[in-house]
Amino acid sequence: MSNIFIDYMQPSEKVVDNEREYSRIMTAAVVNERFRKLLLSNPSLAIKSGYGGEAFYLETEESERISAIKATSLAEFARQMNGCPPRSKMGLLAAD
Repeated sequence: MSNIFIDYMQPSEKVVDNEREYSRIMTAAVVNERFRKLLLSNPSLAIKSGYGGEAFYLETEESERISAIKATSLAEFARQMNGCPPRSKMGLLAAD
């Protein structure tokens, strides 16, 4: 019998690492208009280029997922990056 205890309520190390990188990406976008515009127009290039001499460390799958985001605002980009589907204009009208 094993005495190993796993707390399934704690996020995995991979999740914590991804969230840290998401935070770094969003921080760079908030403080720098040029990076923000690049992130919204070409997320793949923004991630590959990094910011302020610092690289973003995402696994290939996560980098590809974020690179596929299509958003016109930083708020929409953040929603999609965090796994929420993009809001449609019809959905916004129906919510009003």
